[in-house]
Amino acid sequence: MAAITAALIKQVREDTGAGMLDVKKALTEAEGDVARAKEIIRAKGIAAAGKREGRKAQEGTIASKVVEGAEGETGYAVELNSETDFVAKTPKFVEFADEVLGYAVAAEANNAEELEAAKAGDSTVKVAIEEAAALFGEHVKVGQFAKISGEHVEIYAHKKSAEMPPSIVAMIATDKAGAAVAHEAALQISAMGAKWLTREDVPADVVESERRVATEKSQAEGKPEKIIPKIVEGRLNAFFKEVVLLEQPFVKDPSKTVGKLFEEVGGKATAFARIEVGKGEEE
Repeated sequence: MAAITAALIKQVREDTGAGMLDVKKALTEAEGDVARAKEIIRAKGIAAAGKREGRKAQEGTIASKVVEGAEGETGYAVELNSETDFVAKTPKFVEFADEVLGYAVAAEANNAEELEAAKAGDSTVKVAIEEAAALFGEHVKVGQFAKISGEHVEIYAHKKSAEMPPSIVAMIATDKAGAAVAHEAALQISAMGAKWLTREDVPADVVESERRVATEKSQAEGKPEKIIPKIVEGRLNAFFKEVVLLEQPFVKDPSKTVGKLFEEVGGKATAFARIEVGKGEEE
């Protein structure tokens, strides 16, 4: 067996475009035989995927599912990205997204990294996605990942057009009483894009930043110094109404908040998540 040197790895990487880890694995399997290693890489579709890594994948779909357990329900949502909406709307891509979701559920994954490391047949989800990239002819990747649990979990999957798969998924966890209005709350999350469940969930640094901006804006507007604190509090409250789910005006009846919606049925929301295609971190 030939020694697997840095020079050999460099040669195979340059010839195939595959990543370093994949090249090392291929060379090990091929016992240092460069030609055989290239064949292994091609057979797995890794070379093509490697050459596409520099291309952005910001289109795609979101697969989601609620799973029942002994202590309640768990909702999963996985974004699978492609480069174009042409590929994203094909039945095979949508089916593959559902397959990836199944791997997430089977592994009880908590994030995208755990999902990629999960088993997919005799290999891993990461390898399965690399092979899918070769099949679709585009850079394919796992994007955003969400998982929430509660007594009841409701999912709303929104399609921006009839021919496209879901591009926004909203999930909300509630207690049993809250399940009565969970669907309405999921619609609210999808449409209004709240970031936090309660005012207390908003990070202190975010609140402080908003307070500072409100203060400086009030001063720039020439407001009397003695009433600036009151104006700042008013602007902070307006900020909370925009970003906090339970403080948002209910879209179907703005005279009450989403929090009031839950109060009316004697229930409560305990967690939520929202994923929109292409809105995750830039590659």
